[in-house]
Amino acid sequence: MSDTSVVDSTYRVTADELRQFVERYERLEQEKKDIADQQKEVMAEAKGRGYDTKVLRKIMSLRKRDPQDISEEEAVLELYKEALGMS
Repeated sequence: MSDTSVVDSTYRVTADELRQFVERYERLEQEKKDIADQQKEVMAEAKGRGYDTKVLRKIMSLRKRDPQDISEEEAVLELYKEALGMS
């Protein structure tokens, strides 16, 4: 086997592997887009039923967080509101 054929073989393997990574990533990007479209449909349906989607998004954000962190943030928010005469 000549040096050129070894280099060509290595290049082909590397190119094939690289192509596989790129194609896998592209498939995931398409899946992500499909999921985002489905999420938009869910929100449009909720809005059509009269729900406030801004509040729904806030609820979903809160559900991801630690309850202790939420409590601390709410306590600080109340403190700030009181300081500004907003309570």
